[in-house]
Amino acid sequence: MTQDAPLVEADTSPTRPPDPPAKRSWRSSLALALFTVSALLGSVWIANKVSNPLNLYGTALPANKLAPPLSGTGDDAKPLALTDLSGQTVAVFFGFLNCPNICPTTLAALERVRQTLPADRQANFVPLLISVDPKRDTVSKLNEYVKYFNPQARGMIIPEPQLAEGAKAWGVGYQYVDVKGPLEYQVNHTTGVYLVDARGRLRLVWDYTQVTTNPERVAQDVVAVMK
Repeated sequence: MTQDAPLVEADTSPTRPPDPPAKRSWRSSLALALFTVSALLGSVWIANKVSNPLNLYGTALPANKLAPPLSGTGDDAKPLALTDLSGQTVAVFFGFLNCPNICPTTLAALERVRQTLPADRQANFVPLLISVDPKRDTVSKLNEYVKYFNPQARGMIIPEPQLAEGAKAWGVGYQYVDVKGPLEYQVNHTTGVYLVDARGRLRLVWDYTQVTTNPERVAQDVVAVMK
């Protein structure tokens, strides 16, 4: 006869719930939060130093990016290309002579920037207005217009379709609106100002508000790029 295995009495005692996780003190939680925020800010700071090592006020563009070519007729009625201004720091702005406020305000602000520069740097800073209205803007009017704001400023008229191609390469848009006749209309256009260094590299872009409200900080960018 086979001996039966001994019976084991079932444990009927109530099951003990697992111990709750140890509570983290508020000091530990605060320290962890501060560490996380510091790490995040540190990574942002490192990324900014890599993409913007000069701590520029404007939007820094990729290093060693050559400015797209621009060529047309200068305000002196002679052929003019952006490369002709090599050796100077050029602030490129797209606008038109019948512009009611954006263009004159921008050119006036760029003159304040020039005056803010150290005396030995002012002659090397050249605003360049590219007309987005070649149908109405003439060389003689362009010359009078830019020189009113700055004796060193230059202007350029580029015929279509070269103008559209050049503007696209710069990321600039323009559109004729409120058209009432062949020579009666307004032009909506990109209002940024692009800075090209003495070696022809496109270094940064300022928006309209930056240029017109903080010429001192814009001038600091110009000096940094000139070095």
